Amino acid sequence: MGHREKLMAGARRCLEERGYAHTTSRDIAAAANAPLGTINYHYGSKEALLNAAMLESINEWGTKVQEPPSDPVGEAPGSVGERLEAMWARVIASQTTHRPLLVAAAEALAQAERTPEVRAQIAEAYERARPRLAAELHGIADAEEPGTARAVGSVHMALVAGLTQQWLIDPEHAPSASEMAAGLRAIARSLDADADADA
Repeated sequence: MGHREKLMAGARRCLEERGYAHTTSRDIAAAANAPLGTINYHYGSKEALLNAAMLESINEWGTKVQEPPSDPVGEAPGSVGERLEAMWARVIASQTTHRPLLVAAAEALAQAERTPEVRAQIAEAYERARPRLAAELHGIADAEEPGTARAVGSVHMALVAGLTQQWLIDPEHAPSASEMAAGLRAIARSLDADADADA
């Protein structure tokens, strides 16, 4: 493994152990067992390396929590409600298994306001995730219904982000996957009633 790969691994380890704001260049170099100067040589700055490590970690986390279990023909089993609850359950489970990463991600997102390239990379990741969520959870193809796919994916991203924040801040009172489903069903019924009344 070369210095670049070692630095990335070291930065990811530091993010989980120390957090974004408290990681120094020396911390990363020590964790990577690499000379301090290699950070600037390979990544330009400590911040650029941390941002790259954060994005890589978040992408892996997102793939894991979105990944539906597959049956032998490769399709997610169960109803839409079952698929949603299964995804939310994976998000909730990750609050324990990936908590240090998620805390560091919250710190890093605050930095995105002052780092245009990080904002652009995060925005690009969001844009890729929207149609994927719509397709995997609802079978809505982006090519056939791009507006609907984007809207449905955006709602799911908002739900996942909100669920994650609630579990990070107040796990004792944060909703379960079944409570999320019950709440969404109630909202859908209210929206349907409004539509019927307006018809």
